[in-house]
Amino acid sequence: MTNTVHETSEQALVQLLTPEGERRSNAEYDSFIQDVDAEMLRGFYRDMALTRRFDQEATALQRQGQLALWVPLRGQEAAQIGSGRATRPNDYIFPTYREHGVALTRNVDFPQMLRIFRGISNGGWDPRENNFHMYTMVLAAQMPHATGYAMGVQRDQAGWDAERLEKDGTAVVAYFGDGSSSEGEVHESMVFAASFNSPVVFFCQNNQWAISVPFHVQSKVALAERAAGYGFPGIRVDGNDVLAVLAVTRWALDRARRGEGPVLIEAVTYRMSAHTTADDPTKYRLDADEQAWVTRDPMLRLEKHLRDNQLADDAFFEQVVIDGNQMATRVREEAMAFPDPELSQSFANVYAEAHPLIQEELKWHLEYEAGFADNTEEGATR
Repeated sequence: MTNTVHETSEQALVQLLTPEGERRSNAEYDSFIQDVDAEMLRGFYRDMALTRRFDQEATALQRQGQLALWVPLRGQEAAQIGSGRATRPNDYIFPTYREHGVALTRNVDFPQMLRIFRGISNGGWDPRENNFHMYTMVLAAQMPHATGYAMGVQRDQAGWDAERLEKDGTAVVAYFGDGSSSEGEVHESMVFAASFNSPVVFFCQNNQWAISVPFHVQSKVALAERAAGYGFPGIRVDGNDVLAVLAVTRWALDRARRGEGPVLIEAVTYRMSAHTTADDPTKYRLDADEQAWVTRDPMLRLEKHLRDNQLADDAFFEQVVIDGNQMATRVREEAMAFPDPELSQSFANVYAEAHPLIQEELKWHLEYEAGFADNTEEGATR
């Protein structure tokens, strides 16, 4: 089974930075990155490097039995950092379970993201602090949530004039993968968003594989083309080009904030690691296909651009490595120090208010635990 970028669509990829690190001009999108200077470019690289280092550390923790599961993202850093940095603080993000880079751009603390994967929390962070929702483990479940939230935002901002919407308006970003695109919730969410002209950007990271199913089996056309059926724009962007992703996402968010409705962005990228740490991609992917994407590595691309244009030197890249290792050490130390919650706390997570049956089960559980304590005390007195 082979894997290639699906190129049956006539719609070309938006690309501003080639795999060789050369800057391309694009009259339609150049204006959306006019503020990007050398400092911002170095910041994008640092964001991607820290995200990848975090991913490596979390994978190691899982392999050592400290996490129940981990969802790698290696290769998708540009799609996440570019889109995440395009958002404003008042925008609201609905992620899947793989948006670790987007979380970084929203100032979510990396160690807290490991709580759910360590099995000690239903989340790990307060989504109200960063407008970054909880990770969604069920495929596409976040999509109707995002559309519904956007419909609520639209009602809250009813009566605002165009100037205020453009300056202070809120937009919603719904992340999903090419695998989730086959789920009904994606279709239903886009129907509702189109019908009500909701301010939501649907951001698909097409990493070519839905676990073991290649993209060309799921769709005979590019995902971006589906947007026409709902009546809103669809854009295909080089997902390994952080500049192009930034520009396209900014365009889509501005449009949504102005009340012009949803947009579908298909960021064409590649998952260079396993779907999760429970997956073995060697069972269904060919080495040649993986190697073909190595030269398109988003970090390597930006590094070439920075070096070729004398925007960063060896000292910068060495410091990024040092910062990444220090971050990884902190992540490991904090994750290993997480306290184990009492099992009795899980009974409080079923209903918002006390329920007679749950209270009865909790009482039985506490009595059961107390029995072990009695046996321990009895043994200690012998």
